[in-house]
Amino acid sequence: MRQLLKTMRPKQWAKNVFIFVGIFFDGKLFVLPLLVRAFAAFVVFCLVSSAIYLINDLADMARDRLHPVKRNRPLASGALAPITAKIAAIAILVICLPAAFYLDTIFGVVTLIYAMVMVLYSFYLKHFVIVDVMTVATGFVLRVFGGTAVVHVSRFSPWLYLCTILLALFIAISKRRNELHLLSDNANNHRSSLQEYTFEFLDDMTSLVTATAVTAYSFYTFSAPNLPANHSMMLTIPLVLYVIFRYLYLVRVKNLGGAPEDIILGDKPLLIGSGLFVLIAAIVLYTSGLVV
Repeated sequence: MRQLLKTMRPKQWAKNVFIFVGIFFDGKLFVLPLLVRAFAAFVVFCLVSSAIYLINDLADMARDRLHPVKRNRPLASGALAPITAKIAAIAILVICLPAAFYLDTIFGVVTLIYAMVMVLYSFYLKHFVIVDVMTVATGFVLRVFGGTAVVHVSRFSPWLYLCTILLALFIAISKRRNELHLLSDNANNHRSSLQEYTFEFLDDMTSLVTATAVTAYSFYTFSAPNLPANHSMMLTIPLVLYVIFRYLYLVRVKNLGGAPEDIILGDKPLLIGSGLFVLIAAIVLYTSGLVV
């Protein structure tokens, strides 16, 4: 059970906080029934994503053995039997997909689409240059969309979907850069799409995505209809810049980025910057008479 839980990657459940983006930015975080629904959706997405991780590791066992870090995963190292992972993945999906539809029909459809896209990614899409990182970004957008559906948002800005796509691309591209750095000449044996990437190309992609993300978020802060008329949400822009710059520093200077959840949860300045962003955004949203 310990090895199975490790393969389910509970650390990466942190990614599913994107489920709460809808309820937070719609000004309904303190509406208890909706918060309970959002939390239930979070739990469902955590378990479904864990089933996908099991499937992904089953598909990647041979390639993971060539990776300096991933070769220690339970399936790649032989600590977990493949049949156990298969049974667990099927059981989780059989239970959680109907639960998603029980919570909300649209949320159920989004969860099903997420599972299908991620299975395609595990077996097929991740081997295609550019398509691989865009598929990862799609997973994050589906999390946000599922979160907005389950709480029936009424004033959620479409700008935030674009910001989510760009942020997810930024993280995925950084991860590819780290893999290229770690694997060097053995990159193609681990993942065929890596041979199509170069540091220069990935850095150009990062620059484009970063600039566009900051611009998109800035447009959101002064154009979204549910924000205060005094544009006080613009106070969060410097914090967004700091968090992005800090992440870039950790990727480019410290050669991190292979495990985004470890960077986000393990770097105190990044945590503080992110926490201040959430705090100021909450003050702006929830002290301006916008909560319904």
